[in-house]
Amino acid sequence: MSSVAEKEQYNYDIVKVCVILGIVLGVLGTFIGTWVASQLAVPALSFDIAEITFGRLRPVHTNVVIFGFGGFLLLGGGFYMVQHTTHARLRLEGFAWAAVAFWLIGCLLVVATLPLGLTQGKEYHEAEWWIDIILALGWVCLTITTLATIAARKMSHIYVGLWFYMAMLFMVTYIFVFNGLAIPVDMTFSYSAYAGVHDAMIQWWWGHNAVGFFLTAGFIGIMYYFVPKHANRPIYSYRLSILHFWSLTFLYVWVGAHHLHYTAIPDWTQSLGAGMSIALIFPSWGGMINGMMTMSGAWDKLRTDPVMRFMVVSLAFYGMSTFEGPMMAIKSVNALSHYTDWTVGHVHSGALGWNAMIAIGALYHMITRMWNTEMWSTKLVNAHFWIHLTGAILYITAMWGSGVLQGLMWRAFDEYGNLIYTFADSVAAMHPFYVIRATGGFLVFTGLSIMLFNTIKTISAVKAGTNITLTAEAKA
Repeated sequence: MSSVAEKEQYNYDIVKVCVILGIVLGVLGTFIGTWVASQLAVPALSFDIAEITFGRLRPVHTNVVIFGFGGFLLLGGGFYMVQHTTHARLRLEGFAWAAVAFWLIGCLLVVATLPLGLTQGKEYHEAEWWIDIILALGWVCLTITTLATIAARKMSHIYVGLWFYMAMLFMVTYIFVFNGLAIPVDMTFSYSAYAGVHDAMIQWWWGHNAVGFFLTAGFIGIMYYFVPKHANRPIYSYRLSILHFWSLTFLYVWVGAHHLHYTAIPDWTQSLGAGMSIALIFPSWGGMINGMMTMSGAWDKLRTDPVMRFMVVSLAFYGMSTFEGPMMAIKSVNALSHYTDWTVGHVHSGALGWNAMIAIGALYHMITRMWNTEMWSTKLVNAHFWIHLTGAILYITAMWGSGVLQGLMWRAFDEYGNLIYTFADSVAAMHPFYVIRATGGFLVFTGLSIMLFNTIKTISAVKAGTNITLTAEAKA
């Protein structure tokens, strides 16, 4: 297909906006994350200003990187994938632009309100009730335009990546709305519709399924399109991808209770969450193996293509984090890991290793294809890969070490049954790990800043006509 015909067939304008917004918010989110991580190592960095303390900025970081960086990758990558896999131009484009507008406004309002202490206090759902409505409207608009495009597809078959993407659209709508049900008092405060144990159970039904469907199903859909496309190889096993879809969507909805071990929720609920978490290893590893085996016949690309490295290493992290999570859901392991930095390490092995690296790979792929150009500097893409990987490893291993040490110190008793260490002792012991953590976060921020610079230079070169266009082989 010629570039002119492709432009007529597909709407790339909205995808380009999402790609640029995603990279910008990724830089902002990792900057805030590095700042709050540095505060743990050097508490004076809060300057006694309430609005920039760890407690206020930490949820800003999580919301910006998950819903800002990750969200705009899912919007842009979804718009790109749905058009290419249906051979249909994006339908109801007004809804698509509304989705982008609502989502951006919601993200900016989160950044503005959380430092002021306006929060519902729910993990991954901190925004106040009226901001929830704006985000929900954006998600509904995204769902409408995506389903309309799929309905207008030029073939009977629906690609497996779209099945994962649709599962994300339906489940995130469902669980976000139900967890966000609240009784508003005014624009700055509301009461949850649930209380006590029920509130905790609904929250982690949402919280872990936000991981399960927003950060897993959605990103798996992205993986199933961009890894085969960039490798120019078919999926290793389409049957395995279908099995991956049905088993993952069935199992994930049950596992949230493993966040509530040793609490007041019923013991059978905790055990069910742990059992389903262990079973989740099988579909997760099936997807990881399927992605890795797709590289058969294309492994040579790893020597020359840093974008391919991002994608392949992301799959390795996906396999690692989806083994670690179920292990941490086992009650005996959880007794050591719960409330420690080990959980933080686990979350970031998924976030920095799996989500960020597949997102970065997909973003680089879309930039080169939509602007029909090579990146301004392949050396900078390669540098980005190694800087990001180093930062992720430093961050994750520091939190593993910190978390295990915390758990052991908190469980250490003398012969009289008294605690050997005070809580302050464990905090002091964490300091070297927090310095390493902040260093790792800074490297991730640096890598995304390099990506933003490289992207700006690439687009500028295209506008100036000094870019190197892609070869037919590269575009295939």
